[in-house]
Amino acid sequence: MTHDDRLSGVLEHARVIFFDFDGPVCDVFAGLPAPEVAKQLTTLLSTQHEAAGAKAAETDDPIEVLRIAHEADAAVGQVVEQALTAAEVEAVAVAGPPTPGAVEALQAARSSGRAVVVVSNNSADCVQRFMELHGLGEYVARIVGRPSGEPHLMKPNPYPLIMAAEQVHVDVTLCTLIGDSLTDIQAAHAAGATVIGYANKPHKGALFTDAEADAITDAMQDIADVFAA
Repeated sequence: MTHDDRLSGVLEHARVIFFDFDGPVCDVFAGLPAPEVAKQLTTLLSTQHEAAGAKAAETDDPIEVLRIAHEADAAVGQVVEQALTAAEVEAVAVAGPPTPGAVEALQAARSSGRAVVVVSNNSADCVQRFMELHGLGEYVARIVGRPSGEPHLMKPNPYPLIMAAEQVHVDVTLCTLIGDSLTDIQAAHAAGATVIGYANKPHKGALFTDAEADAITDAMQDIADVFAA
């Protein structure tokens, strides 16, 4: 079976389509690079908790800095999380247009009669801001961002997917997630949802195959094309 064959089958049987945000819909840190944000957060963290700041200095992933901060101290974690959310909102304002094919995919999924939910490890605030900037709100029924103060519940934890399914009153096993990271694949498997790997970088196809994604595509336009067929 080709990826296209599997893509059609997965989407046909899904009653709700979950879109991960950073990748499938938007390149969040295209205009404000993630390593720069991570460095800013690490500097902030270092003033609050020296040991955690030293650990955070080893990563250039803002989400990982957040995890480290919360692991060190809940109150410090909240300070860093507020700073990350502010940076994300700033970032999406200069991130440029949606991912090629994303608008068409959102429109097509909604036009097919399915509910569309954005499920992200980014803040709901930044997702909402991007949707407003690009007029995409009408296609999205719900936004489920990272659980505030509880980064351990972010993907790959299945919690966000289960919450998203509950919000649209559909069993999570009738939902499919479109995501561009291994954590998306893992979260969907853990929740019992199907998952489409968006291989937006060359190495991800093999990664998602090994992780047993239900289907794989390297273009968001493919999602729209399947619904239009």
